[in-house]
Amino acid sequence: MIAKIKAFFEQLDTSNDDAEKNTISLEVACAVLLCEVMRADHHIDDSERIAIKELLSAHFHLDDQEVDDIIEQAMSHSDNANDLYFFTSKINNQCDIAQKIHIVELLWQLAYSDGEIASIEHHIIRKIADLLHLRHHEYISAKTNALTTK
Repeated sequence: MIAKIKAFFEQLDTSNDDAEKNTISLEVACAVLLCEVMRADHHIDDSERIAIKELLSAHFHLDDQEVDDIIEQAMSHSDNANDLYFFTSKINNQCDIAQKIHIVELLWQLAYSDGEIASIEHHIIRKIADLLHLRHHEYISAKTNALTTK
């Protein structure tokens, strides 16, 4: 009986370790969403690579090495992601509505960086905006703001 109780508590301790391994930073969560937009049309352009670095660097005030590390982590998470909920929930828990609108604006800036918007990019940004609980006018505001900062 004592062995079973001990095994139970050891299992709980292992579950906590797994949960810690599954936590990611806000920067990585945002970078994953950017990577999803960048990869959406199955063509990663140099202008998109440059844009994602510039957007992450400017938004999170990171140096080049930090940006490279975050992009590497984000690409790995993006490769293994089943859906975007894990990443958008991180943002929903840590960001207010203005910050979430700004993140969607960054997604649009990235999409515009190669000079054309593929329908799949449009679709994925809309899906992310919905997962971030943005209203339609907030989504449109982010899109138009991205156009003016282009």
